[in-house]
Amino acid sequence: MSCDSDCGDGGPMAKLPVPEDVQEAIRTLIRWSGDDPGREGLLDTPARVARAWKEYCQGNGEDPAHHLARQFEEVGGYDELILLKDIPFQSHCEHHMAPITGKAAIAYMPKDKVVGISKLARVLHGFAQRLQIQERLTAEVAQCIWDNLQPHGVAVVIEAQHGCMTGRGVRTPGVGMVTSRLMGCFLDDHRSRKEVLSLMGY
Repeated sequence: MSCDSDCGDGGPMAKLPVPEDVQEAIRTLIRWSGDDPGREGLLDTPARVARAWKEYCQGNGEDPAHHLARQFEEVGGYDELILLKDIPFQSHCEHHMAPITGKAAIAYMPKDKVVGISKLARVLHGFAQRLQIQERLTAEVAQCIWDNLQPHGVAVVIEAQHGCMTGRGVRTPGVGMVTSRLMGCFLDDHRSRKEVLSLMGY
């Protein structure tokens, strides 16, 4: 399969100019890995890799809280928890820059403010699209929702596989890591905690 024709190089970064020093750094890495950056299949790779990383890390400089700016107070009398589960995401670990691929469950117990459900996924992706560790990603998503919606409670559970563990080092494919952050009623009240984790599937 040729990545040039089949891997979707036509995204928002397709025309982004890549400085020569960035491309040369990638050529240096290719040489150091034992390959020849001058061979035909790798001639355009430095620019492609640079643009790919610009896209992977497009959350840098973004404040995901802006996704929560539009809030609604009319919820038809609904005062139970709101849960979005099985949200797929991808990030990269800050230690090896290897892929982190997984899913998240995000819940909150509204006090008097709600947001469109897609906004929870956008907050997740905003924090995920940068070099990360899973523990911090979990905490950042929860804290952002807590600070901006001021709900009775927030619960975030993330389950992911780490390329730095599955593809190198101990090489253990299929192993998942689970992290959680509970705040407010989901932390303090046993019944609320049990309910939200059960609905999330944990």
